Amino acid sequence: MELKLFYRTQRDLALAINKVVDAYWNEEINEHELIESIQYIYENNYFRMIKNGDFPSVLRQQCGKRRLQIVMRILNVEEDILKKS
Repeated sequence: MELKLFYRTQRDLALAINKVVDAYWNEEINEHELIESIQYIYENNYFRMIKNGDFPSVLRQQCGKRRLQIVMRILNVEEDILKKS
């Protein structure tokens, strides 16, 4: 699975997260690839993924709670982030 290094908008970032998680759910990639992909996206786009200690509303709306729970577990982010979703 090919991912960009940097995403221009939060909407593009949300689409990439959805693509990775959906590929995992459809058994197109394994757990190791899922974890590496999410960490790769986060490391290069952390400024778009987390704003003021929270997922931005665009990500919450586009990705949904279930996908962001997976992202949160991979990144070991505080659980308070999703309570607002």
